[in-house]
Amino acid sequence: MTHADLPLDPAFPAPPGWEDDVVAWWLGQAGFAIRYRDELLFVDPYLSDVLADKYRGKIFPHTRLHPSPVHPSDVVGLDLVLCTHGHTDHMDLGAIPYLQSSSDPLFVVPRSEAVKGVARGIPASRLLGLDAGELFGAGGITVSAVPAAHEQISLDGHGQNLFLGYVIDIGGVRIYHSGDCAPYEGQEEIIRSLDVDVALLPVNGRDEHRVGHGVPGNFELEEAVALCRAAGIPSLVCHHWGLFEFNSADPDELRSRLGAVDDLAWLVPALGVPFRLKEVAA
Repeated sequence: MTHADLPLDPAFPAPPGWEDDVVAWWLGQAGFAIRYRDELLFVDPYLSDVLADKYRGKIFPHTRLHPSPVHPSDVVGLDLVLCTHGHTDHMDLGAIPYLQSSSDPLFVVPRSEAVKGVARGIPASRLLGLDAGELFGAGGITVSAVPAAHEQISLDGHGQNLFLGYVIDIGGVRIYHSGDCAPYEGQEEIIRSLDVDVALLPVNGRDEHRVGHGVPGNFELEEAVALCRAAGIPSLVCHHWGLFEFNSADPDELRSRLGAVDDLAWLVPALGVPFRLKEVAA
């Protein structure tokens, strides 16, 4: 597949009749595009293939199982890019410079990773560093930063979190993107206090083999469901599967297991297919 064949319109227009809805597209891995009217934001877009070169011949080759659904240099009208942490599949040095080709977005990263963000192509003038417990507003979007545990809470030498999640308030919908995360003490209370409508959670799990070779993990599916229940979140969107063979989950199996969950709305999204977040959260 060439870039000319990629399925997504780089302007990410809302489908007809959805112009007043909050619309999301799963970009693969932990990446999402979210649009509300004239505002477009990305969360953790990994749109390059730089990890294939970095890990070629290693125990875990990072070979893409699908192409990027959009070329980063083609994206237009992008207002905001949120990066939850400094791992390349969340802060993509192969995409960051190109996302500025046709847009002038503000990049939000953990303050602990601000130097890395600049090194990966974010102009200092377009970078905002946050730590857990802080929030900011841009246009009609408000973002609150919360801790994330990948697989544990990790701090830099200044006591700032290396891994964050974000609660995004846009178009009357409050979205929790946990970043790469597993359960941690106090998480339920923090998230419950933010009155979240829909959670975007990674469900590729974790194990000793992966973490022993430098690949920390995320929620098991049952843990993601349990967090939504405990934090009063009515709906769940599953992600962080389908890109790398060694660090994935079977979407049909996820759907089958979620079929027994009757107290939450849920979605295992299809790559690049738009969905309305209020509809998931209904």
